[in-house]
Amino acid sequence: MPRIKVITFDLDDTLWDVQRVLRGAEKRLTAWLEDHAPAAAALYRNGEDVLAMRQDLIAAQPHLAHDISRLREEILFVLLRRAGYREASARQVAARAFSVFLEARHDIEFFEGALEALHDLCQRYTLGSLTNGNADPKKLKLDRYLSFSFCAADVGASKPAPDLFHKALRHNDVSPGEAVHVGDHPSHDIAAAASVGMHTVWTHGPAQRSKWQVGLSALPTVAITHLNELVGAVERIEGL
Repeated sequence: MPRIKVITFDLDDTLWDVQRVLRGAEKRLTAWLEDHAPAAAALYRNGEDVLAMRQDLIAAQPHLAHDISRLREEILFVLLRRAGYREASARQVAARAFSVFLEARHDIEFFEGALEALHDLCQRYTLGSLTNGNADPKKLKLDRYLSFSFCAADVGASKPAPDLFHKALRHNDVSPGEAVHVGDHPSHDIAAAASVGMHTVWTHGPAQRSKWQVGLSALPTVAITHLNELVGAVERIEGL
């Protein structure tokens, strides 16, 4: 019988709908640029050009693929330079613009049952987050429940690479069989965590089902459709 000690959580699309969040953040960033840097705002509205900038930056600096905060700020810097800003001014304005985006990026609405599950589970297990994104659990007051939080930028590799999972296991000095990962993505979360030997809970409710139409390459230990099933899912794993 496994004795679970640690539970790790993906964040985006596991605890909240990230597309809703990002749409709001993009809208707020665009409005800020229109007020403070209209020439750059005009360039930013060209999605194909922005995507090309992103690809060029990653090609030149591959580490940016795993540090999306730095990548987004660098995109804004390039836009401002193309809009005619001098380098120093472009850096300053890019930092201000990114701070506007980042603040809005933390304007989230948790899925129903998310906070209740975290509250219940943190009484019995050590909880942490593992994300490719740039949500800060402290800003979201999730540090009430989470004892540790690591992102792709911390390890220089994004899921489905095993680095984040290995870091969590080392940090807590536990074996893979003593840990559970909870996530929505079939590859980045479920297959990746299973590949290092962790138990997995796949959150596959309506919100996630509309995004991930791909099949699972590794079966989850338990699959749930609502976060109010999560505590019971962990108890099922304990009983294996």
